[in-house]
Amino acid sequence: MGEPSHEATATVHGDEGEEPAGAAAMFANDRASQHLGITVDDHGPGWAQCSMTITEIMTNGHDITHGGYVFLFADTTFAMACNYPGSITVASGGDIDFLKPTFMGDHLIAHGREVVKQGRSGVYDVEVRRGDEIIAVYRGRSRTLPPPKPTTTSP
Repeated sequence: MGEPSHEATATVHGDEGEEPAGAAAMFANDRASQHLGITVDDHGPGWAQCSMTITEIMTNGHDITHGGYVFLFADTTFAMACNYPGSITVASGGDIDFLKPTFMGDHLIAHGREVVKQGRSGVYDVEVRRGDEIIAVYRGRSRTLPPPKPTTTSP
């Protein structure tokens, strides 16, 4: 299924070996995106590119792609763009405009980029394309969670 590219597999080096960090860590556990065949083509701080091919199971009763799958694809790209190494960032909201229908077999590419990041909040735009056509635009709002509090153990 979907796998991050070499760029999406940044790791954090620690005493216990290497562990995925940021977007790579999130995608490593993102079973929904992997199940749909979404791939992370490339990403870096504040941006990402992902791709997905529409399968028969993703089509609705009109034989066009169900909007929920396009939303999930754009939302995954947004997540790859906003999850920096060393932080856990989640969506606080997201909106999508569907501009053109897509169909079984269409190959989609999504480009996400940071518009603004202030403190723990951010805004990101994602364009979903089929070739040169923009088929949907998505705006996601993010919130970076505070670092977890250290746990204390009793002797």
